[in-house]
Parts: sequence; C-alpha cells; structure tokens
Amino acid sequence: MPRSRIRLSGPLGSRLRQEDFPPRIVEHPSDLIVSKGEPATLNCKAEGRPSPTVEWYKDGERVETDRDNPRSHRMLLPTGSLFFLRIVHGRRSKPDDGSYVCVARNYLGQAISHNASLEVASKSSSICFQAPECGNQLSM
Repeated sequence: MPRSRIRLSGPLGSRLRQEDFPPRIVEHPSDLIVSKGEPATLNCKAEGRPSPTVEWYKDGERVETDRDNPRSHRMLLPTGSLFFLRIVHGRRSKPDDGSYVCVARNYLGQAISHNASLEVASKSSSICFQAPECGNQLSM
C-alpha cells in the first residue's frame, strides 16, 4: 500500500509526522432481503488518512441521501453505512431493490466495496434478520 509522508514543523522546532494512506474498505456490505416499508442498513466501513468520504451507488448510479435531499428516506450514517428509513418498492417512486456498492475516497485514491444486493421480499421469500452484535443470521 503506497504511503506518503508529510512533515510539519512547529514554531518551537518540534516535528510532527503524519502518514497519509489511500482508503480501504474494512467492512463490506452484505446481501439483504427486506420487506417493503421496513427499515434496513447496508453496512460499509472504510479507513484511510485523511479520513475518506463515502458515497453509495445503486446499479451504477449515485444514491441520493439525506445529505443531498433532507426529505430522502436514505441516510448516510457517520460510519459510512447506508440506512433506509423504510424500503420503497412501488410504481410511484424509484424502488430501492438493486445492486449496491460503497465508494470511499480521499486525495490518494478510492476503494470500492463488494457488491451487495438488496431485494424486496415477496410473500414466498424468506426474510433474513441479521444481529450485528453477534453476527448471526436467522431465516424465517
């Protein structure tokens, strides 16, 4: 991993060293099956120096979040995860189901997560609930 070194000198002659490095994804999103109208979270965590900014893309198009539009039902969390207040699936608005990636960027480059699919459950689908504190999944 390429790194650049920045040296800063203070007024008393002290030196501060800081190593900058490009982003890398440390937590990739997982596939989800969610019922229409329910909340959901696609996790993504990135590290880098300086701290990377995170954007989400669905089927190749940038996802609009509350940072772009305060009325959006999608929120970009401080961790970089994408939180859906409610899953939308209908004719009147653009559905949330699709293939998602998160992209982390800083001035040294970018990192792209694995693809994660978000599916809206049909009556015959099984629904998976994931407990982040234990990492287990329960299928119903």
